[in-house]
Amino acid sequence: MNPVVVNDYIDQHFSEHLSITQDFVRQPSISGEGIGMLEMAELVAKHIRMLGGVAELIPTAGYPVVFGQIDTGAPRTLLVYGMYDVQPVVGEDWLVPPFGGEIIPFQSFGECIVSRGIMNSKGPMIGTINAIDAICKVEGKLPVNIKFIVEGEEELGSIHLPEAVQKAKQKLAADGVFFPFYSQDLTGKVVMWLGVKGLVFMELVVEGGEWGGPTTRDVHGMNSGWFASPAWVLIQALSSMLDQSQQRILIDGIYDDVRKPNAEDMDLLRKLMDTFDPNTQRKDYDVVRFKYDLDGADLLQAYLFEPSLNIDGIGSGHIQEGMKTILPREARAKIDIRLVPSMRPEDVYQKVRKHLDNRGFDQVQIRPQTGYLWAKGSVHDPINQAMLKAYTSLGFEPEVWPLMAGCVPFYAFTDELGMPFTMGGLGHGGRQHSPNEYATVEGIRLFEKSVVNFIHNFKEAEK
Repeated sequence: MNPVVVNDYIDQHFSEHLSITQDFVRQPSISGEGIGMLEMAELVAKHIRMLGGVAELIPTAGYPVVFGQIDTGAPRTLLVYGMYDVQPVVGEDWLVPPFGGEIIPFQSFGECIVSRGIMNSKGPMIGTINAIDAICKVEGKLPVNIKFIVEGEEELGSIHLPEAVQKAKQKLAADGVFFPFYSQDLTGKVVMWLGVKGLVFMELVVEGGEWGGPTTRDVHGMNSGWFASPAWVLIQALSSMLDQSQQRILIDGIYDDVRKPNAEDMDLLRKLMDTFDPNTQRKDYDVVRFKYDLDGADLLQAYLFEPSLNIDGIGSGHIQEGMKTILPREARAKIDIRLVPSMRPEDVYQKVRKHLDNRGFDQVQIRPQTGYLWAKGSVHDPINQAMLKAYTSLGFEPEVWPLMAGCVPFYAFTDELGMPFTMGGLGHGGRQHSPNEYATVEGIRLFEKSVVNFIHNFKEAEK
């Protein structure tokens, strides 16, 4: 396989690839609202079949998982993991229709596709398919076997992915897993992550009952003079879980299983100091300062190797415009805890429950939503070396991070199937989970080329 010739083909046919990308993100697939899910799953399967592969929808108790395969009889097999679901857009203010797939000049980035899912992460998925198609058109045959597993519930916590992996365990056998993702930051620098945090997501609910508070309805606010408030119980319970600086989680025993960074991790953190610019992070997320009074490697170590506790949403009573004095019968909060090595979801649930009970908050119900393990590889893993070489062969020197603070369910492959993984690809995008999610047109082209080079390097690893 000659990656240079394949990448020339991508340049020659990029307008066609760009049109395919636009069409792909135009199909809504909002898992949280059940919009367009089956149509999107069928569209993913259709594209796999158009590559000459076979594809099927694996049913789960939720949305189906798409399995696909292109068998060329090669010695090595690459499993491509992806997601076809996206976040809701209701209540957001977009410059263009959120599922229009439109190309517009955006901020200082030049021509961009602005559309839900273009960054996270239907854009990288269809870019990978376009890159594979280019290899097939130029070479006539892929240098490796390709398998696909594309889920529709990543934005819901990958609730039924383990179920699908168990169903298709024999079919999924491969030499490594690849998660396509745009990895260039605002400045064009490539950031390469070797691992991800785990996740526990739960809802905390306080309802009026025998302990006190209204039991069937909101009542007049004057009654707070002698009735207890579910809202205050929830606020006090949440306050007991995090210190005032928001730097230290106060849940009893939460740090007991936290593993310190190993020698490779610390070496990578020290090397990051040559290129890491905290100002890029603040600018990217529109914030003024970090919550830690730290800098350099200390800041990164706290960010990457300590668990975090976040309130995703909280509500109770009357929050609309105008005045209405009531004592609410119910209060709810959705929280997530990001897990680092070697924390386990089931242990975290138990510690949260014990913490609340020990402080008299037994009125607080815990309703688990989802939870899964962290996953981590090494820079020396052959699959990560293949990705590194893909970057450098195209003139980019990546900044290698031992971990990212985000969550991806790689554990389903590392722990269940014993496979190494890598994530990435060139390209820049942003504003995922936000209005005006975008990816640069030129970044999409670079992404396809980086996938071509990665597949070539992955094949060469057999030697």
